[in-house]
Amino acid sequence: MTELSFAMAQQVLDSQPFSGLVGARITDFGDGAAVLEVDVREELTQQNGFLHGGVLSYAADNALTFAAGTTLGPAVLTGGFSIQYVRPASGRTLTARAEVVHSGRRQAVVRCDLYTLDDEGSETLCAVAQGTVLSALPI
Repeated sequence: MTELSFAMAQQVLDSQPFSGLVGARITDFGDGAAVLEVDVREELTQQNGFLHGGVLSYAADNALTFAAGTTLGPAVLTGGFSIQYVRPASGRTLTARAEVVHSGRRQAVVRCDLYTLDDEGSETLCAVAQGTVLSALPI
């Protein structure tokens, strides 16, 4: 297994055109965990002014996969995930914090909590996700 460094993780994120469109960045990576952040801006909101659920799902999916990459190596794919929206997301920054719950040779189960940060620095939980990430290496 090739060790995935913070710099390599950032390079992988930067190579994803959609991540660039959203403006995502990795702020923490390693030891079974990853943190992804997205600045909230008008183009990412829905008709009521809240951050679109698709943006939350994107952040959860990528954070889950990056966290699993710290245990499975860089060649990973999301096998599936579910997300529960706890409350509408508003604020200035979305933070997706993912942590590996269990990792085997070929798959990892990962949990991700998504928070928004407001202008005063208070965090609010807005969604919780859990998924399975698979090693993309041949058997």
